[in-house]
Amino acid sequence: MKIVIDIIEDYILKKYPKVLDIFLLDQTTKQNIFWATDNYQHLGDNFQFSSPINTESITESNNKVIMPRVLKNKILQKTRIKEMAEVYTPSWVCNEQINSIDNSWFNRTNVFNKQIVSDNGSITWKVNKNKIKFPKDKTWRNYVNDIRLEVSCGEAPYLTSRYDTTTGKYIPVINRIGFLDRKLRIISENIKTKKSWLTILPQENQTTLLKV
Repeated sequence: MKIVIDIIEDYILKKYPKVLDIFLLDQTTKQNIFWATDNYQHLGDNFQFSSPINTESITESNNKVIMPRVLKNKILQKTRIKEMAEVYTPSWVCNEQINSIDNSWFNRTNVFNKQIVSDNGSITWKVNKNKIKFPKDKTWRNYVNDIRLEVSCGEAPYLTSRYDTTTGKYIPVINRIGFLDRKLRIISENIKTKKSWLTILPQENQTTLLKV
């Protein structure tokens, strides 16, 4: 089975009509985010540097405008590296940095996975498939409520790791390493019913999962 790493905006629009409008809204200014690049200006007035991005800009005839960096042509990738310092971080590097945070939080190493270096020098990780155990003074709820900041832009590789942004290689759910990936794993290991999923946090903290 072929794994598609691109997101199909038309599918989202059809199945969840309001979701794209929510995603495109800047929660600070309450206005739509804008392109902030001249890479799309040849497409018309709605694709200039300061033009707001709306649902129509990325669906139907425009459904291929937005794509993962790895699928963009090499010339455009090099241009964005030169002009915007757009360099993506390999998943194994993200994993090691996130592991460092968890090492401190749990006060032990290799909680979620362990780095593996192969004979040819490539680096990956082996997942700890056992249920995560917590320190005596902390609970799984403390981990879910812990706020962590995703400091990189673009495809947010520290937040969730659907695929390696440098190679395009799909990462199965069980092997994912992002902040949100880890929180969702913790919840899945400790919550078994749909009703419990919806009520794990106090009302005022129901957006905690997004504050990673």
